[in-house]
Amino acid sequence: MKILQTYLLLLSAALLLTGFSWGFNADPCKKALEIADTLATISDETQRRQAESGITSQCPDGAAAHFVGALQQERVSNFDAAIEEYRRTLQQAPSFARASGNLGLLYARKGMNDEASVELARGLSAIPDPLYHKALAQILAAQKVYPLAAYHYSEAGRELTGDASIFVALAEIYMVSNQPDKALEEYRRALAADPGTVKAHLGIATISMQRGDTDKALEQLKRGEAAAPQNRDIHLMLAALYEKKGDARLTEYHSLLGGKGKLVQNVQKAAETADAGAAGKEIESLRSTVREHPGDPLSYEKLGDLYRAAGKDAEAIDAYREAVHLNSTNSDVYLNLGLLYEKKSQMDEAIVVYRRAVKVNPASAEARLRLGDIRFSRGLYKEAVEEYSEFLRLRPASPDIHLKLARIFAKSKEAGLALSSYNSVLAYSPNDGDANREIAALYVQKGDNEKALAHYKKALAIHKNDSEARTALISIYVKTKQYDEITSLLKEAVELNPDDPVNHYKLGLIYDFKKEYDNSVGSYKKAIELKPDYARALTALGRLYMKTGRLSEAKEALEAAKKADPTMEETAVLLNNIRDEFNPEPHKISKGKTLKSKKTKGKKVKGKKSKKRSGKISKKSKSKAPTKKK
Repeated sequence: MKILQTYLLLLSAALLLTGFSWGFNADPCKKALEIADTLATISDETQRRQAESGITSQCPDGAAAHFVGALQQERVSNFDAAIEEYRRTLQQAPSFARASGNLGLLYARKGMNDEASVELARGLSAIPDPLYHKALAQILAAQKVYPLAAYHYSEAGRELTGDASIFVALAEIYMVSNQPDKALEEYRRALAADPGTVKAHLGIATISMQRGDTDKALEQLKRGEAAAPQNRDIHLMLAALYEKKGDARLTEYHSLLGGKGKLVQNVQKAAETADAGAAGKEIESLRSTVREHPGDPLSYEKLGDLYRAAGKDAEAIDAYREAVHLNSTNSDVYLNLGLLYEKKSQMDEAIVVYRRAVKVNPASAEARLRLGDIRFSRGLYKEAVEEYSEFLRLRPASPDIHLKLARIFAKSKEAGLALSSYNSVLAYSPNDGDANREIAALYVQKGDNEKALAHYKKALAIHKNDSEARTALISIYVKTKQYDEITSLLKEAVELNPDDPVNHYKLGLIYDFKKEYDNSVGSYKKAIELKPDYARALTALGRLYMKTGRLSEAKEALEAAKKADPTMEETAVLLNNIRDEFNPEPHKISKGKTLKSKKTKGKKVKGKKSKKRSGKISKKSKSKAPTKKK
């Protein structure tokens, strides 16, 4: 009988564990829909596909199955079919927010902004998906509803911290809303996400120019040029800046790289002064000359210049190619043809004609430079060094090219060559903030803190907002235990960027270390005021309160820190210590131990009696004690 009972019990457990329904479990389609709602959280592709298969088998004609079908159609880029499947999902389950949000993304992709807005709003009503926020923000920005667009971009940026386009879009909204300080902050966040974001470099430079700080604008554009050496907008803005500074050589150089060299500008001015009919007549006249004298490269050269000035790139390319075919000896023809190829992203063709330009005119510094930049952008650093070196032989007073060489040498860990190139930069341009900061980093690697400090200080003197130089200086001062200097730097950082919670937190840490607790509390609180969910600052404040005996306040701060970031181990340890302080657990005594202790107690009493009975022995031992000690 006992065996039978055990068997039945095991059978019941097996049936329950294998999901046997007994006729009272939940609707399988409802369960399938619940699983479908969690698919976005499954990162492993195999597990996700297994879950999808389970959904379709559990409820093949339900809303969840149509939702899975939509996801599968999206994977193969069949967006129209995916839209249809999402619609069927919502016909059966109108409140399924994930389907609404995904459908909204597809509507936005197709430019159906009104429909997209409705579905994205429905999706966001239940799911704060950052992609939904971003898509809705783009629609609202296009409709010039800037406050709402800024809100949704901000929400998207909370999670998509690596998406530079979000921060650029936010910055552009702030620029339109005449809030340059906020725009500047967002452009910086964009560069933190992706240092090669051209729009952020241009945006910061534009704000700096509006404020009359041309040096800062120039520094930012140089960084942009290093990140995107072939970007025309950066080169044109650099040309405009150098023109303001009266540097004709660099103005012409960057104008050329921006597609508006002197030759082109002269042709454009001629075209502006003449009417359209006259320009057309000139082109027609040249074409007649070409037909009459097809072997004359000069006519093709002039025709190419006119077409290029008129913005007719395809015709200009054809004309220049004919001139090249006729072995033109004008290096500008090859150079202009190369620039047009670059504009069309035909880099291999550009390399060929730049080489021809160098062959025709070995002193063509511009062709050398373009070859160097293309090599650099492709990661062919050895070839880039060769071309830049030839350029510098022709034009040694070019600090920006010395800087490019220095960076290549630094990247390839050729410290000696890098130092030499950086020193060349500083010889021509001693107030180059980037060069000072970067050479300082090399001196740190060599262990020469004295020179590193000098250059970091110089970089910071040139641009007080140079956070990299400031952080590096603090790091050196921490190692050398110069805490007053650290405090001074952090105070300055707080003054320059009072809305940055990280600066207040760091200042709080140094005050804490120096045992200036009131100042430390003030800094931590300011950081938390700026960012209420700043887990590190909350934990630091809780730790400081514990240190100063304010346990109830410490508990409150640490619980807030745990809520903000449940993964922080230090917070959990500190909270446990506080709980031990508030609620010390009494030591439990088992029944066995109690009886044992009672018996032991009895023995002790007995022992005392025996000592009393043998009082003489005690006295003898007492009398012998001094003798032993002696």
